[in-house]
Amino acid sequence: MVSRFACYLHLCRRTGHYTVQQNHNTQHGDRHGPVNPTITTKPAGADQASLPNPNVAPNSKSQLSSSPKPGSSPRQSPNSKARPRPSYQRCSSQDSLDELEMDDYWKEVENINRSGEGSGRGEGGGDGEVQEEEQQKTPEDGEQEEAWLTEAGLARLFDDSLATDQDQEEDSAVFLSTLTRTQAAAVERRVTSLQQTLRRRNRQHVPDVRDIFRPPEKDGEPSKLNGGSENGQKDVTSAETETELNVEVSFSEQALSYRENHQRLKATISNSSSDDKLPNFKLLRDKTGQTRIGDLSPLDMKKVHRLVLVEMTALFDTAGVDLKAHKAVKVKTKETGLFGVPLATLLDQDQRRYPGTKVPLILQRLISHIEDEGLDTEGLLRIPGAATRVKSLCQELESSFYDGLFPWQQLKQHDAASLLKLFIRELPHPLLTVEYLSAFIAVNKLPTKKQQLQALNLLVLLLPEASRDTLKALVEFFQRVIDHQTKNKMTLNNVSVVMAPNIFMFKGFRSKVTEQQEFSMATSTANIVRLLIRYQNLLWTIPKFILMQVRNQNMESQRKQNKERAVRKLLKKITTDKQPDKAVPEENSQGFIRVQAPQFTKVSMAVQLTEELQAADVLTRFLSQDSSVSVKREELCLYEIGGNIKERCLDGETYMKDLLQLNPTAEWVIKAVQR
Repeated sequence: MVSRFACYLHLCRRTGHYTVQQNHNTQHGDRHGPVNPTITTKPAGADQASLPNPNVAPNSKSQLSSSPKPGSSPRQSPNSKARPRPSYQRCSSQDSLDELEMDDYWKEVENINRSGEGSGRGEGGGDGEVQEEEQQKTPEDGEQEEAWLTEAGLARLFDDSLATDQDQEEDSAVFLSTLTRTQAAAVERRVTSLQQTLRRRNRQHVPDVRDIFRPPEKDGEPSKLNGGSENGQKDVTSAETETELNVEVSFSEQALSYRENHQRLKATISNSSSDDKLPNFKLLRDKTGQTRIGDLSPLDMKKVHRLVLVEMTALFDTAGVDLKAHKAVKVKTKETGLFGVPLATLLDQDQRRYPGTKVPLILQRLISHIEDEGLDTEGLLRIPGAATRVKSLCQELESSFYDGLFPWQQLKQHDAASLLKLFIRELPHPLLTVEYLSAFIAVNKLPTKKQQLQALNLLVLLLPEASRDTLKALVEFFQRVIDHQTKNKMTLNNVSVVMAPNIFMFKGFRSKVTEQQEFSMATSTANIVRLLIRYQNLLWTIPKFILMQVRNQNMESQRKQNKERAVRKLLKKITTDKQPDKAVPEENSQGFIRVQAPQFTKVSMAVQLTEELQAADVLTRFLSQDSSVSVKREELCLYEIGGNIKERCLDGETYMKDLLQLNPTAEWVIKAVQR
């Protein structure tokens, strides 16, 4: 019998793998406790109204189960003797997937086994490209905390060599000053743990956690923007329903309120396997506009990453989910080719041919071929191509793709789908990254669908750009397949269970987990994939409370810079040394904003502010006044530049008067979208 915490995986940061464990002191009672280990098989035809089963072949029986049928163990080769199916326990978060057609999951695993797991290696399947892996090791005490603090940009808190770095110290002080109480608690918890470790090692003194989080000075303290993200949190439940996502208040603060009142606020919407049973989440309307990934400048995105890392950790801390570290795994990877090549390497070679490429060309071409052939094909993504033919096609693609000589017109649709899945599976590092794969699976431990969605939002933001863009291209494609489900019989659930093993069973994974762990993660990973697909329009956005923290950091940095300029002015007695503080433009105080478009015209445009004026209206007015602009409307964006933000491409539904109140010294510039 597996322990009550059987939902166990490994994940590495810079120092190594993380192990997901449920904290025994969690506030959610026995929610993560044992469930009946018996796996039941529903009779054919059960629950047909909620989950039709169009995928089962005419001569096969439908089994609604989260484990393989006897004789189809996930580790079993086609010719090996059937193993008895062991009893196991699922994590409680698997309840939503009890009715999924999990037979398709194990059939996909069997197809992966039959493919030999190596048809894409080397120059088309040879044995020359064998990946070597080191055994997992427990890291030394403190390594996990050091890695986390380093990624959060807080290495100064433990690295003596940075103690005298004034810029580092000021950056850390500004960053810490904008944290919410739960975010600060997450940092404090790791600093405290590291302090205890370093004292045991008899190393030099590190800052006391009370010094790091001492109350701010009252004199000269700048007023923070009121965006609901600071320590003085507004009531997180006063104006939202179960399906509304509040992005103005820190997710971890909302989770803390839920935990403290979990009996009163117990979710009434249960998890469900049917596509239409997932909550129809929507964002609370924000008149200052929604911010999507790619809308901010690289400098502000660095701030976003640091804040999101701390917020994600705080959210899991609040739920009592720990991420434990193990040593990193080393793998040998190919430096050229299509299959088995790291995403970054593949994109680098693609960008040399086509600058600006964000998704691997081979993946783009496979997706477009499948769509060109039509998405009505029954069993698309589920029915595999012939293994020997797919292997041969893989070799042919490796040798002729970039030359443009591959015979696409002869490529069958199911073979193309198999190549697409092979591409994902053959990545030497998982698409969701070694760093965060276990955190993605740990999302299932969060007590409500809302918290799970919030955690996925943060994790998507933490992914490297290459992984994030590739994942987005995939989930958009999966949704287009699902849109044709009346013909291809591929519902959200069907696509999720088929794609889950391809996304989560990365190179070397199966040698690192037991059968019991593999069983327990089946419905877990399928649930994550279906959430990624269903809520993709919400997941690639930056929550407002994170953006407000970025604005506050920028304001605090500007305040410090202005103070330094004043000191230099006094010392040097040079009046021109200090730039005057930027004043609010005169037009703003008179109810106008001045919009510039230096890429297209030297003349600026004055726009009168009204309560209903939106960013899209400004673009419409600009295009109507300048007919010489040849750029398409969808390729233009009105940018908010300066003030408390570096640069931000505005959502078309942004209300300009409300945004002006938030950032009164900003400039407004129309230019081509930079994505």
